[in-house]
Formats: sequence, structure tokens, C-alpha cells
Amino acid sequence: MNAGHTPRPLSSAGERSAKRRVAVLYGGISAEREVSLSTGRQVITALRDGGFDVTPIEVADDIAAVIAALTPRPDAVFNALHGRFGEDGAIQGVLDWLGIPYTHSGVRASALAMDKVAAKAVFVANGLPVARHVVVDREALAASDPLPLPYVIKPLNEGSSVGVEIIRNGDNRRTEIARAWRFGQSALVEEYIPGRELTVGVMGDRALAVTEILADAGTFYDYESKYGDGGSRHVIPATVHPATYDRALDVALAAHRALGCRGATRCDFRYDDTTGEPGRLVLLEINTQPGLTPTSLLPEQAAHHGMDFAQLCTWMVENAACRA
Repeated sequence: MNAGHTPRPLSSAGERSAKRRVAVLYGGISAEREVSLSTGRQVITALRDGGFDVTPIEVADDIAAVIAALTPRPDAVFNALHGRFGEDGAIQGVLDWLGIPYTHSGVRASALAMDKVAAKAVFVANGLPVARHVVVDREALAASDPLPLPYVIKPLNEGSSVGVEIIRNGDNRRTEIARAWRFGQSALVEEYIPGRELTVGVMGDRALAVTEILADAGTFYDYESKYGDGGSRHVIPATVHPATYDRALDVALAAHRALGCRGATRCDFRYDDTTGEPGRLVLLEINTQPGLTPTSLLPEQAAHHGMDFAQLCTWMVENAACRA
């Protein structure tokens, strides 16, 4: 335990005067559909346990069907979609147009956060620590190394570590990866930050805790580590230098505010302590719709502060909003 970081209880939602109707959007058409289905199932159960009148809406590729399912309009939408079209401002714009309050961030913050390059530009403008990075097209990546080894290749607008590759010294996969790249014509290439994987959840105006993620078998925190049973271990609170712990909380809240996020978010960090502590803390990205699956990190951090999963979902609904 880090001294000075004893959790204090989070306040849960107040009494509801009447049973509220909540539609849960889950599934979607992104590469994260299975994650969203898992999140959605958890949320549906939790909201029903919390006394809400819940309408599950499994989203496919027919937006007209989604709009029809939202008629008559519910009191709020719980957006349990992940990835493109669910987390990038697209569905948020539809819900704003319909005038239905929804959980998590609005159009602008969602779009900025999903575009990794745009988000990094905002972070840099606000003095937040990011890794050296470049955007390259497939042909340039196939031809030569865009940064000194080792480096990380990422899609510009995917989540859950979909498509992420690490190229290390002696690795000859770069050309093969570039030719098989299926995430558009360009990729984001970042310097590889050695050390540890940290994450910080934010609820409203408060950063919750710092968790260290230990991926199975020493791999990086990839899709299987995030969602597979036993794929990773979580240490909360992270056993890092107190100055680093406080800095991670501050940076996560600053990133949340810089993009104009609302509701709950989660920031992912790399922490290079390979030459001692306190080391170098680097903000990788912000997730505007953190996973709510059985292995997800935000519910663990909320529980660390005495808020169970049903209370967390209720808090999200109570803080739903829309531009209209």
C-alpha cells in the first residue's frame, strides 16, 4: 500500500422518485463487439438489480433499427458500445439529435479520444507526458523503420489493443505487418517505453487509484491479457514511488479535463523505472468508455473506494447527459 492513498468511499446515486427507463446499447460493429457484448450483459443485470426498467438493444449494422428501438424514448441510454461507431462520437451524435441523455463522454471528447494522434496533440498542448511518435503510411512502414528500435505500431483509431505490434531489436516482422495492415492506410508508431503498465480511472472530477497491470507470461497488455481468464493480474494500489502515484492521478484527471470528458474514463500509462524510482511516466491514451467486463479495471478501482458494480452503473446513469 502507498502511504496516504487509503481509499475513501465514493458517493453513490441519490434516491430516485420513480422507476427510470434505461436502454442499454451493446454489441456494435467494431472489432470490439465481443467486449461490448460482455460489458452490456453485466450492465443490464446490474441496472435491473438497481431497480431500473431496462431495455437491452443489441446493436448491429442497421442504425434505423437502433433508432426504432429507442422509440418511445427512454429516460437515458447506457452506452455500452466499444470501438468505432460506439466510442468515437458517432452514436453520441445520434443520441444528441434524438435528445436522449446518455452515459460517458459527448461527441467532441469521444471523437478526440478515439483519434490517438488528435488526443496526443491535446495532451502535448496541456503539458502532459506522451511518447515520441510519428504517423506513417503502409508503404513507408514496409520500406524502413520509422523510429529507432524498439517501437510500437498501433491503429490510429482502435481500442482494446486491437492491432498493436511491438517491433524489437532483431525482429524482422515489420514488412509483413505493413503489407497485412488492415486498419487503414496509415499507422501510429510510438517509441517503446520499457518498465511497467499502469492505469488510472476517473469518475467525474476525481481520479480513483493507480493500478499496476501484470500481463500473463510477461507479455504486453494485449487483447487476450485484457479479457481472457487469468490473462493478467492487477495490483491496486500500485506499489510505485509516492510521487509517481500522485503524478499519475494528476495526469489522468488533467487528460480527462483537457479533452472535455464527462462521466467515467480510464487513462493508460507506461512507467519506466528501469533505472530507479521515481522514473518516467508516459500517458499512452484515454478510454472514454472503459470496459465493464468481469476482468475490467474501472470496476475494481470503484470497489477499492467502496462502490460495488451496481452502484457504479447507477452512478453512470445518474450522470447521463446530452448536448440537447
